[in-house]
Amino acid sequence: MTTQITIVLILTLLINLITTLSYAVRIVGVRTGRIAITFSLFNILVLLSRTANTLQAPLLAKTVEQDLKVHVASNVAVFRYIILSCTIGSVLGALLIPTFQRLLSRAVMHFSVHKSIPRLFYLGLSGAGMQFMKENLKMPSREHLATLADQGSFPWRIFLYNLLATAIITIAVLSCVYAAYLNPEYRTTASNLSGVINGGATVLMALFIDPHLSILTDDVVLGKITESSFRKYISNMVLARIAGTLLAQLLFFPCAQLIAVLAEKV
Repeated sequence: MTTQITIVLILTLLINLITTLSYAVRIVGVRTGRIAITFSLFNILVLLSRTANTLQAPLLAKTVEQDLKVHVASNVAVFRYIILSCTIGSVLGALLIPTFQRLLSRAVMHFSVHKSIPRLFYLGLSGAGMQFMKENLKMPSREHLATLADQGSFPWRIFLYNLLATAIITIAVLSCVYAAYLNPEYRTTASNLSGVINGGATVLMALFIDPHLSILTDDVVLGKITESSFRKYISNMVLARIAGTLLAQLLFFPCAQLIAVLAEKV
C-alpha cells in the first residue's frame, strides 16, 4: 500500500470520527445550557475535518491517474479499504462520545468564564488538562446500550434517512473517482459529478434529519422530553451512521458504474 493511500485512509478515519462526535454536541449543549458556545467550539474540530477532506480527494485522484498511466484496469480493493476506514472511524467516534461529552463540557464552561480560545488550548495541553482527559476516559455503559432497543416512539423513518444519507455521502467522491477506471476518457467529468451525488444526501439531511434533531434539542431544553430519551435517540442516530457506512460497501460499485455512464451522457 502506497504512502498516498495510507494518508487517505488516515484522513478518512479522522473525518468520520469527527463527524460521529458531532452527534454528542447537542447533548453537551443541552447539559451546559450553552448551545451556541458548544457548536462554536466544535467548529474548530470541523475545520480540521474539512481540511482533511480537501486533501483526501486529490490524493486519491492522483493514485488513480498513476494507475491509469501504467494501464491498471481496476484497484477496487483500495476503495473497499477506504470505505472500511469510514466504518472504523465511525465506530471509534461512537466509543469516544462519552469521553468527548465530558471534555467538551469542560471546554464550554472554561470558555464561558475566560472567553479565550488560546487560553483554552493552553489548558488542554497543560499537565492538568492531560490529567483531566485521562481521568475522564469512559466507554459507553452497558446499561445505556441495553436500553437502545427500547424505543417505542423512535421515528425509524429518520433512522433510515440518516442511514441512506450517510451511505451516499460515504461513496459520493469514491464512486466518482473510481469511475475513472471504468470510463477513463471522461474521468474529469465523472469526478465533478461528486457534487451532484453529495447534493442529494445534503438535501435529505437538510429537509428531514437536521430539523428533526433541532426540534428534539429544543424539546429537551423546554422539558418536553427527558435528556435520557434524547441520549438514546442520538445513540440510534449514531448506529444509523455506522450502518450507513456498511451499506456504502454494497452501493459503491453500482454507483461507480452509473457515474461512468452518466459522465458520457451529460
